[in-house]
Amino acid sequence: MTQKRITDNLTDLLDVLPPEITSAIDKINRPDDLLEIILDLGRTPSARFTDGEVVLSEQEVSPTEIDYVVSRIGDYDADNRAGIERTLHRISAIRNRHREIIGLTCRVGRAVYGTIDIIQDIITSGTSVLLLGRPAVGKTTMLREAARILAEEKRVVIVDTSNEIAGDGDVPHPAIGRARRMQVREPTLQHEVMIEAVENHNPEVIVIDEIGRELEAIAARTIAERGVQLIGTAHGNTLENLLLNPTLSDLIGGIESVTLSDDEARRRGTQKTVLERRAAPTFNILVEILDRERLAVHHDVSAAVDAMLRGRPLHPEVRYRDKDGEIKIEIPRASTAASRAPQSGYRRQTALPTAPQNNSDGPPYSPTAPHMPGKPLAPIRIFPFGVARNRLRQASKRLGVPSVLADSLGDAEVLVTLRSNFRKRPRVVKDAENRRMPIYVLRSNTVNQMEGFLIDLYNLRSSSFDDPSMDKALEETNSAIQRVLDGTRSIDLSPTSSYIRRLQHQMARQANLVSHSYGKEPHRRVRIFRN
Repeated sequence: MTQKRITDNLTDLLDVLPPEITSAIDKINRPDDLLEIILDLGRTPSARFTDGEVVLSEQEVSPTEIDYVVSRIGDYDADNRAGIERTLHRISAIRNRHREIIGLTCRVGRAVYGTIDIIQDIITSGTSVLLLGRPAVGKTTMLREAARILAEEKRVVIVDTSNEIAGDGDVPHPAIGRARRMQVREPTLQHEVMIEAVENHNPEVIVIDEIGRELEAIAARTIAERGVQLIGTAHGNTLENLLLNPTLSDLIGGIESVTLSDDEARRRGTQKTVLERRAAPTFNILVEILDRERLAVHHDVSAAVDAMLRGRPLHPEVRYRDKDGEIKIEIPRASTAASRAPQSGYRRQTALPTAPQNNSDGPPYSPTAPHMPGKPLAPIRIFPFGVARNRLRQASKRLGVPSVLADSLGDAEVLVTLRSNFRKRPRVVKDAENRRMPIYVLRSNTVNQMEGFLIDLYNLRSSSFDDPSMDKALEETNSAIQRVLDGTRSIDLSPTSSYIRRLQHQMARQANLVSHSYGKEPHRRVRIFRN
């Protein structure tokens, strides 16, 4: 275990603040936990620590105090960020409509040596790596240390858009080691500097902070295609956030809608229109920074994206430091049920797809055990958000499953919603995620989509038993489907059990045909016909 060493030059930041503010911070005496100092005109100044915010003075911030700070730091760039020469501190400005500064966010910049140990094997593997995390979670700190480690053996160039990686001024901060730093005149020109770095300076590794625009994503792909290792960061919590971000989804291959042939749709067991990955990802490995001491690693971004689009997210590898500082690695267990399950026509996800599941032996993310014929299904309380309740009841009735439609999220075990609603991230979805409630996302508000959801919810696909009549019934179903596709108006199948009838209905739907059940038990049968 490598001992962490922190360098923050905090006194340099405190020297540019008004004396009253500096004195208040000194009295609190928590320099290692200090994150930011906030100065907003007409409001009381405050300091943000790792565990909360503290008011520094009851006296409101005046224009004189704002000017006091601005006059003691470097010039502001187009992105309203300035720094202090030879330090990693960042002072960001809020301006009014007349371009006058009325607020300051003074972020403490720290070089933490040893923070990259938890993924050093990944960083030094020569593969392009994307660090994903929310603001202020430590992405830039980790990126800076990665640049220093790689520069000991390779030619490393840092594209430093806001001087946050290597500090303000012409001479870079010692925390980047032997890496070279290219500054960016304007944030909108970052993509040009990225290409310039490759063409002019012969790097083996390029380090980029905060990829946030489409042109930067395109430039990153261009660099990767030239055989240069990329280490970059982007804002987001999970791989799925990035997949749903139209600007940055190209970093992990992007997605597109594909129309399949009838035969291919039947073979896959999906609808004819499905989402697929558009291209190879720019970054082969993605690291989700859950907090400063815990990471989730997707070692194969291609496989992770493909699995997510098919509704079966792969569990990432989880790495963390325990209370003794030792690095622990949790390797996900492969789920055989997930590999056997057919691909469904809707996307399915849980509140935290990166979290390891407590029970990895059963079908992933299902609140029920696999159903066996002859055993009653357990009722499940479903809260439909934006989904037609009458159609959901119809789908439940057709499949014969005991679903209960809840009137509120608090009474439900499962949330089902539409993709259009899920992308807007409403409060209901966030509450379900906080409760770690399974969330099912349908592509459209149709009975077929809802039936597929219920089949997956009740694990009707996962039954494994010896029924001598099943093979014969399914063979008869395939033959009937082919005859209807060839022109026969309708065909009645032989009477069979309710479970096999569900499978027959599913096969008919996959062939884009209509099916209904007729008769009473034990002579109830399925009829297949054209729509």
